[in-house]
Amino acid sequence: MKYLLFLFLILMTSTSLHAIAASDVSSNAVVCAPSSDNINAGDLNIFHSASPPAHKIREIAWLVLGICAAIFVVVEGVLIWSIIRFRKRARDAGEPVQVFGSNPVELAWTVIPTIIVFVLALATLRTIREVELTEPPAGSLNVDVIAHQWWWEYRVPNLEGNGTIVTANELVVPVGRPIWLTLHSADVIHSFWIPQLNGKTDVIPNHVNHTWFQAERAGIFLGQCAEYCGTQHANMLLRVTAVDDAAFKAWCVHQSSAVVSDPAVEQGRNMFLNLACMNCHAIDGVSEGAFGPNLTHIMSRTTIGAGVAPLNPTTLRAWVDDPQNLKVGCNMPSLELDPNQLDAIVAYLLTLK
Repeated sequence: MKYLLFLFLILMTSTSLHAIAASDVSSNAVVCAPSSDNINAGDLNIFHSASPPAHKIREIAWLVLGICAAIFVVVEGVLIWSIIRFRKRARDAGEPVQVFGSNPVELAWTVIPTIIVFVLALATLRTIREVELTEPPAGSLNVDVIAHQWWWEYRVPNLEGNGTIVTANELVVPVGRPIWLTLHSADVIHSFWIPQLNGKTDVIPNHVNHTWFQAERAGIFLGQCAEYCGTQHANMLLRVTAVDDAAFKAWCVHQSSAVVSDPAVEQGRNMFLNLACMNCHAIDGVSEGAFGPNLTHIMSRTTIGAGVAPLNPTTLRAWVDDPQNLKVGCNMPSLELDPNQLDAIVAYLLTLK
């Protein structure tokens, strides 16, 4: 019964996360689901797996669910039969026959659970061995993941040039290629979990963990930090976009391209450099901040604040004005800019595509 309850809680959690992801931004809920033209968008159901590790987890989940369902049917069936068969009737007098001990029954309820636990243990060990690899799969793309309160940093090898692409919160990967993730934490314990692609893996300070997945179809896959990590744990979302090889190469070229220098937004650029912005945020060729997300191509992303809201001029302006209005407790303070300063900085950020 405890296994059945455990799976029920997992299903309820997945359903709840899906509902949150699809809710309206005006209600201050998470809005990270993409457009509805993608039928796979925003699906957090572990049974809709799209990667080899997720397939293995789904298989053992069905096995556990099947065994628990069989136990439930047998136990409830015997209980209902006993209630009906041995109910007190009008002609009955006195107490029923008292039976003390039964060797066959006691043997059965000892041996059968032992066999069930043994089968589940073997299946679990096999799944762990298949899912938790100790070496990267052949031909894998190695990505460094750094968890922060409350956002994700990705360092992706640039396949179309030299160096590394640094981005935040939204990871783009090629379909059909294994992705080997090296997990680091910059502060507290987090947990990396994308239900359709892989299982939960803890991200621990001063300790390197690994996980992997291989997206089998194009689409957007959502996930969630699965370890309570502070005030905005619920809004530390994951977003992986799987694309074909040509689209991934184009993404690498775009992300490694230089920032466009637009004289029309020079005032905003200067304000970015003169205020505290440059101390926290990096923009290639402009600033080298390392505390907050890299903003080099911020407008190529679809969400802001690790999925707390869709990224557009309105939400960007609201975030720069006072991040606490969108993500209470986040580590970015309000600089209390006047409207002219705010407009100038937002205009500059909008050019970082």
